[in-house]
Amino acid sequence: MKKILIVSDGVVGHHFIERIIGTHTTENVYYVIHTKADETYDAYNQSRFKFFNFDPTSYYKIATLLKMDFTQAILAMENQLELEQTIKNIRLLKPNIRIVALDLWNSSSPEDGIEWINMRQILALNLIDHLPNIPVLAQNIGLGNGEIMEVLVPFGSSFVYRHIGSIEQNNWKIAAIYRNRQLILPSDQKMIQPNDVLVLVGEPNVLKSVYRAIKRELGQFPAPFGSKLYLYIDMAYEKPKTMFELVRRSIYIQGKLKKPLLIKIVNPGNIDDLRQIKSYAVDGVEIEIVYGSVADEEMFLSDIKKHHIGLFLVSQTMFARRLVRKKLYQGNVPVLKLANRSFSTLKQSLVILGEGNHVEHISTTVFDVASQLGFNLDLIDYAIEERANITQAIEHFNNLSTIFSKSICVVKTDENPIRFLRDYDNFLQCLPFTDKMFENPLRRFFATDPEVLYTKLDGYHQLFIPTQI
Repeated sequence: MKKILIVSDGVVGHHFIERIIGTHTTENVYYVIHTKADETYDAYNQSRFKFFNFDPTSYYKIATLLKMDFTQAILAMENQLELEQTIKNIRLLKPNIRIVALDLWNSSSPEDGIEWINMRQILALNLIDHLPNIPVLAQNIGLGNGEIMEVLVPFGSSFVYRHIGSIEQNNWKIAAIYRNRQLILPSDQKMIQPNDVLVLVGEPNVLKSVYRAIKRELGQFPAPFGSKLYLYIDMAYEKPKTMFELVRRSIYIQGKLKKPLLIKIVNPGNIDDLRQIKSYAVDGVEIEIVYGSVADEEMFLSDIKKHHIGLFLVSQTMFARRLVRKKLYQGNVPVLKLANRSFSTLKQSLVILGEGNHVEHISTTVFDVASQLGFNLDLIDYAIEERANITQAIEHFNNLSTIFSKSICVVKTDENPIRFLRDYDNFLQCLPFTDKMFENPLRRFFATDPEVLYTKLDGYHQLFIPTQI
């Protein structure tokens, strides 16, 4: 049994003791000093609570009580001078005892060996918790550094109608879901609903990113990845005709998304070609030329961070290079690989429902892109037999279609989806950007996963979307 000393002389202390009485633990015994003779408490366990009525600033009186061994002392007093004198008395008698004291005057010092509970900070934190779009952090649980967070899921969130199992949780976890004031323990099959409250546990910096992902608004692509579009042209690899087409298509996309576009040109080799490219520039388009020999892959990550890039545009030739793909994967931004086909006449986007559950990771971005660019959206289901992950994915997309007010079409086929899609004239394929893009090319001869076989549709425009938050 641990002995706890409590000194109380005010309303806060009285309420604190009532809360302790309401708990049902039997492991502590509380010795309570209160200064008001008429202060009483109802329905308390007399074996757990011992009440004393005297002035704690009296060294003689408190010394008699402190002859016992106490684990800690908690002081909730409203008179600052009396609090200071009580602390001195306790320190003289028990120099090593842990003291927790209520600070009503914002005058505490972190160097005095006292654990101060600052009333003003507590009130401010509780008021902040009621503001919209501000994460609620656990202050008195764990380390109190933001490793436990509570987040309200808004109706238009990218997490709405997603299954827990489809959310990649690296260095963080969904610990609990509260819905209609009921606790729901998370499982892979549970689906997040609008206005759910999620309790998250993880590294503080990771939780900040998760919070932004949950709260992000729809119709803002390329947010939350970034705020600018970025076209990369290496004149050492690209033919002039291809470069001009890349620039025209990128400017068309910039006009649709209404986001700034940066065109980065490296290894320039022809002045006339540069002039031609510059002639395409319009408002919102910036052209930057890097003279001298530059390794493409060395520039990607720094530019993505420096310019807050949200969509990376690149040619088929450039994306075919393994080192380039690896650096773009590390950049964790969507990559639009532009094929040698018209983009302005494009009306259709599609997702192949593959073997894994990665499509739910990218679903919101897929809807966002299709809505902003005015594309139809098809889901290609090529499974011969029903699979749980495919059923869940279709359910998820159907729910999202309600949020976006955008219909989708589920195309079922028994045919090989690669062969089936080659009959299409033009489309934008949306697929997860995963490490499957770097597997041994020999594996493709035996693979059935469309994420591994993405090169089979290399002649069409493809949008690779990161799956990690």
